[in-house]
Amino acid sequence: MATISIIKRTKRLRDNSFPIALRITKDRRKKIISLGFSCQDNEWNERKSEFKKNHENYIQRNALLDKFKSNASSIIDDYKNEGVDFTLNQFEERFRGDYKRKSVSVYDFFDYKVELLNEAGRTGSAKAYKDTRDAIFKFCPRNDLKFQEIDINFLDNFETHLRSRGNVDGGIAVRMRQLRALYNDAISKNVIAESFYPFKKYKIAKLKGKGIKRALTRDEIQKIFDFDISEHTNLVHSKNYFLFSYFTRGMNFIDIMYLTWDNIHDDTITYIRSKTKGRFSIKILSPVKEILNFYSNHHTTTNYVFPILLKENLTPTQIQNRKFKTLKKFNKDLKQIAFLVGIDKKLTSYVARHSFATNLKQLGVSTDIISESMGHQNINITNTYLKEFDSDVINQANEKLLIF
Repeated sequence: MATISIIKRTKRLRDNSFPIALRITKDRRKKIISLGFSCQDNEWNERKSEFKKNHENYIQRNALLDKFKSNASSIIDDYKNEGVDFTLNQFEERFRGDYKRKSVSVYDFFDYKVELLNEAGRTGSAKAYKDTRDAIFKFCPRNDLKFQEIDINFLDNFETHLRSRGNVDGGIAVRMRQLRALYNDAISKNVIAESFYPFKKYKIAKLKGKGIKRALTRDEIQKIFDFDISEHTNLVHSKNYFLFSYFTRGMNFIDIMYLTWDNIHDDTITYIRSKTKGRFSIKILSPVKEILNFYSNHHTTTNYVFPILLKENLTPTQIQNRKFKTLKKFNKDLKQIAFLVGIDKKLTSYVARHSFATNLKQLGVSTDIISESMGHQNINITNTYLKEFDSDVINQANEKLLIF
């Protein structure tokens, strides 16, 4: 049995008011759905779950609250008539589809998206949406911001704001892609009409970054390989993670984190890439074999190959926190390793993947094969990894002009 009620939430908004929400309870589980309203504490009648007369729009707001409750009850009745044992997420999607477009704020929809992602265990994506939400509301601190107000002028000004805070093209593009995905989701749920869509005019593709060199040469990879770790034992895992990624076709850090001994079969590593869900079967090269032997001899109580997730059955939030903490140390360690071995480039976990692609290209391997080995869905993605190689080839060709 499902029950519904209108509540005033206890956490204050940025303007110090309290949000008003609809609460549905089913099978001892609760879902809180923001209604886009807020009020001061003395403007809310807790017993009647309605606005008091001292609220300037109490008549209209209370009428809308009645309509929301009526809509919610109708949805539950419809599910009963359809014989559907609905989930709370299914209820929310249908309920939000019944919203009047003007009633849903951008802030509300961000919260809705973050909550759904967290429930699905996609805590990394949830954090990305939350970070973008916070960035937008530092720029425009209004809880009632509507989607139709996000036009090309808004996006241009938001971009300028991000630059003023030290963001570069790559970081700005991440924020804009997140906002674009949210806008598309709002359109699909009838929160905003497609005619307001601003990303037909505002092109995220213009944010291409500065083309900073990230790939290491094979000689530089060799420097890391030869790095004597005996006097820097605190760097042993970071050195291993980097080389393991490089010699396993640029395996992403998250896939390294999730790798188990069940993925190791004789001379092959088989796994499903977290990002694309593509299946990989990778021959174990001698440097990878050495790294695996090292961790086999230092085996922990878990089935994970690497000591990143230290317990089994961690919650999504615990996994996300552990990933963030370890990756932060990994990148910090790589900067120290680069300094110690004399590499004058910014070294991060992702450099291993770029270096793998670029060095294969340098050895004459076709872009098609590189693309397939990295699991890219199309060759254009691979070409973005190889841009700096192309520039080097052109520069070397130009130098031939100096030979008389």
